[in-house]
Amino acid sequence: MGAAKIKKGDSVVVLSGKDKGRTGTVQQVMPKDGKVVVEGINVAARHRKPSQQNPQGGIDRFPAPMHLSKVALADPKDGKATRVRFEVKDGKKVRVAVKSGEVIND
Repeated sequence: MGAAKIKKGDSVVVLSGKDKGRTGTVQQVMPKDGKVVVEGINVAARHRKPSQQNPQGGIDRFPAPMHLSKVALADPKDGKATRVRFEVKDGKKVRVAVKSGEVIND
């Protein structure tokens, strides 16, 4: 598997699905599954019965994982979706936004 183009803490844009066009911050990346968890995006709800740990019960809402292909890195310049390429600058491999040519801070 190649280098990670999307990492934890990156700002991403959702490309498809019910949250299309929304942006959020990556909370978790699961490279083996090819999935990513984005804060406030793809929120799932679980109805919980009352239990001893949670006597009130209720609805738990949490961001569910989504496929990596549904998100793209947000360009640091304008916040729109961009692809990522790798370049060597000052002897260090860095991620670069294809659209603007800006270096993405690692």
